[in-house]
Amino acid sequence: MERLLEIKNLKTSFFTHVGEVKAVGGVSFYLNKGEALGIVGESGSGKSVTMMSLMRLLADTGKIIDGEMIFEGKDLAKLSEKEMEKIRGNEMGMIFQDPMTSLNPVFTIGNQIMEPLLKHKGLSKKEAFNKSVELLSLVGIPSPKERMKQYPHEFSGGMRQRAMIAMALSCEPKLLIADEPTTALDVTIQAQILELMKDIKQKLNTSIILITHDLGVVADVCDRINVMYGGLVAETGSTRDIFYNPRHPYTWGLLNSIPNPESTVREKLKPIEGQPPDLLKPPVGCPFAARCNYTMKICELKRPPLFQITPGHSSACFLNHPNAPKIKAPVGRGSL
Repeated sequence: MERLLEIKNLKTSFFTHVGEVKAVGGVSFYLNKGEALGIVGESGSGKSVTMMSLMRLLADTGKIIDGEMIFEGKDLAKLSEKEMEKIRGNEMGMIFQDPMTSLNPVFTIGNQIMEPLLKHKGLSKKEAFNKSVELLSLVGIPSPKERMKQYPHEFSGGMRQRAMIAMALSCEPKLLIADEPTTALDVTIQAQILELMKDIKQKLNTSIILITHDLGVVADVCDRINVMYGGLVAETGSTRDIFYNPRHPYTWGLLNSIPNPESTVREKLKPIEGQPPDLLKPPVGCPFAARCNYTMKICELKRPPLFQITPGHSSACFLNHPNAPKIKAPVGRGSL
């Protein structure tokens, strides 16, 4: 498959009044054309910062320290802000976490969808209007022509998220980044938004990066999954690898914390005990060592490399070393 994006050893820090927060500590991964990649991990694992680095939308205190972000042969880390403006919203679209704060309350939905078409595609106002109506129809908003004249507060949460997706798709981007696109929505609307993303991938052959803390969300949409923890990739593999053959204790914990819909009795959820690492003073060894039930001496002294399990499936855990003790994965159910 043809590569669309390759991130190599990305390091991003935030320089605050209390010191340097090493939010992303050396992340590498790739994305093929027409593929959907899930990036999973709890809050503070570096998922969103990785994507904001990619879009070059970091806060003033944030800085890319090292690494390459090769998109269509160009290293985004080396581009000027003017060059990045041509890529953002045009070749790369982003759906943010909260559509209410991402949409401008004083402009109509139509104006906001038309803006990237007028800026990047050079369409006339009439062409941009017609294209925007098509986009609202594509994302399943009824009476799209009438809806174009409405403001964000006149849309429900699910419809605002659909409008955000229409905006992100307006210039037919090669890459669509969705940052927790279903967080503020109820379960029924979540399912509809995820179904919509699958349709977009199939109909438009758009590559998708889906960021979430919920493994259940990526199971149905993504071809591959990166599990992130402490600003690093803990495990990477196909969706089948991660669900059926997880090889990192953090992945085991995430899988065990998914509610089981098939259970006939009410079961307590199993949280991962402990706290994420302090990224002002990241640990020398494995960032998960302090919370792991299988920690060995080496885990505290040395950061584990990504051990290859099978082609395309790797885990940053010393339990995968040939000389490590053999541990049976304590995952309640590894199923899609």
